[in-house]
Amino acid sequence: MNITPQALDFLFENRLKDSKEWYKEHKDIHTKLVVEPFREFVVNITPYMNEIDPAIICNPKKISRIYRDARFSKNKSIFKDNQWCCFMNSERKELYEGLPSFFFDFSPRGFKYGCGYYRAGKGSIEALRSLVLKKDKTYLAARKAVESDSRYILDCNPYKKDHFPEADEIDRSWLNIRDFCVLIDSTDFDLLFSDNLADEIGKEFIKLKPVYDFLMKAESINTERMKK
Repeated sequence: MNITPQALDFLFENRLKDSKEWYKEHKDIHTKLVVEPFREFVVNITPYMNEIDPAIICNPKKISRIYRDARFSKNKSIFKDNQWCCFMNSERKELYEGLPSFFFDFSPRGFKYGCGYYRAGKGSIEALRSLVLKKDKTYLAARKAVESDSRYILDCNPYKKDHFPEADEIDRSWLNIRDFCVLIDSTDFDLLFSDNLADEIGKEFIKLKPVYDFLMKAESINTERMKK
């Protein structure tokens, strides 16, 4: 069961209507076109996630809600036009400052996927910087993985002012950060609608395993700091 153009049409129309009544009347369409194929995607990508880290949880019931959480946004519309899922090695409930995860997000505009934080905590970022500064092998492996593919975007909400002028140019892009995520932003709809979507994204996630290992080492450092 694939994601289809009709699934994107529904997401677009539902967001345009932005009506709870309209959604209730068409909820079964959302379930059939969006929820069920996306849950199948989660099931099919699970072997790849297990290869990266057997502790990563792949729960097909944990795909995102279609309702927008307007509490933290100026946008008070009711519905989103995207759906996403995260793969994390914890059932931690905190939305903010959670552990690093893999994610996949699709909408009528295309799809994004990658590895990083929804929002990194200060301790996590400090631990990442410590690994960069000492040229830790996990950092060098992560940097090599990112540099291997020109499609990767390093989305890190960087400082406007350079806080590490003495570092080399490449390291500075990993040091002057307030968040961290490596992602690919794609409009390859042929892939999005294909039978091989989970396999292709799973292979891409495996390529990003060095990034995940780098982030998880930072988390172990941060955890030890908090214990002291």
